[in-house]
Amino acid sequence: MELQALPSRIGQVRRIVSAQLRYWHLDPLIDRAALGVTELLTNVHLHARPDKTCAVEIELLPDRLTVSVRDQDPRLPVVDDAEPLATCGRGLAMVAAMSESWGARPDGASGKVVWFTLPVPPSVPSSSARPPRRVVEEVAAGAFVAVGPADGLRGSHPAPARSAVAG
Repeated sequence: MELQALPSRIGQVRRIVSAQLRYWHLDPLIDRAALGVTELLTNVHLHARPDKTCAVEIELLPDRLTVSVRDQDPRLPVVDDAEPLATCGRGLAMVAAMSESWGARPDGASGKVVWFTLPVPPSVPSSSARPPRRVVEEVAAGAFVAVGPADGLRGSHPAPARSAVAG
């Protein structure tokens, strides 16, 4: 997905990545993937020139998940040793610590891709997987009883249909 790496969009992408991992039943990877994509997008927001346009891609292979961020700035990131009281400068070190691997590569003449991988855990236990579809038993039409109009109800007109929508 393409976006501008602005703080409000970074939170949206984090939620999209989390939802996709839930859909793939990869809940154990959600926290690390969300942290990693947040750090990579924050780097685009803070450092990318000439603009903050970037693209996020997540790729699921049988043994690993790869999250990558492509931007329009050809300068490759550098992991710095942050001072103990510094308020920034630890993002890539965190990505390196929580991922299986990470890296950056040039992308054409005017951009780069920064990526990290996470190992896919063994199969999700069946107890946390989605329940199987219910099998509905077919019932012959003759088993139903015909019901006529009820006597003694208010008025002779049927009641209007009603529905409720939460929210």
